[in-house]
Amino acid sequence: MKCFCVLICLAFCNCIKAQSADDSVRSAVNQLFTAMKNADSALLVSSFADSAILQTIIDKNGKVEVKTEAVADFAAQVAKMEKNILDEIIQFDVVRIDGALAMVWAPYQFYYKGKFSHCGADSFQLVRINGKWKIQYLVDTRRSHGCE
Repeated sequence: MKCFCVLICLAFCNCIKAQSADDSVRSAVNQLFTAMKNADSALLVSSFADSAILQTIIDKNGKVEVKTEAVADFAAQVAKMEKNILDEIIQFDVVRIDGALAMVWAPYQFYYKGKFSHCGADSFQLVRINGKWKIQYLVDTRRSHGCE
């Protein structure tokens, strides 16, 4: 019985540790959207690793194109906005963590000036650098139809 109690305690501790890591990854992703909503380019840049890659998959009439954008360029665009103009609402569908690597799959809906603009899915790869999660790779899809 004593051994069983120890095993239950260890399993519970591992669940708490996993939930804490999961929460810190979610917080790092949410920081990006807070930065966008607040038009805070400095916070936005700090969400990404120095060598981060930012891409969008565009499907125009069956022709797929991958557009790459520098984080600095994206931050400059966000800095030009007023607060509360950009609002991306995500759902954390999947969060996976292995050591210093995390993956997030998040369907989203994007609103511009309070009006629905488009939806899609964000796929994040994060790396824990100096104890903080940073976005290393972000690729998303965008569409204006088939949104829930």
